[in-house]
Amino acid sequence: MSEINWEKKENTQLIEAFLNLENTNEAKRFLRDLMTKDEIIEFANRLEAARLLSRDMQYIGIIEKTGLSSTTIARISKWIKGSQGGYRLILNRLNHHHNSSKLRKGLSLNT
Repeated sequence: MSEINWEKKENTQLIEAFLNLENTNEAKRFLRDLMTKDEIIEFANRLEAARLLSRDMQYIGIIEKTGLSSTTIARISKWIKGSQGGYRLILNRLNHHHNSSKLRKGLSLNT
């Protein structure tokens, strides 16, 4: 399989499109127009598999929860451990965001 040419105009345009989304509603609308329902479900399941792998869940549990194949889960595991670090980056940010949201909610209850 060949590497992706990130400098290709169409690929750069796609990245720029994601970077220009301003909120959850815009992201939902764009993803729904960009992908099919099944593609959205597939990518959401891949991210969930990455989250579960990062928490040391066994493949069989991930297969049962996501419906992904063991081959796909193995590929995600390889990418998590790889040098690019895309899954690690987003999982760390999502975890940080989740913890920050919990803290803000906790603080607002005490005021």
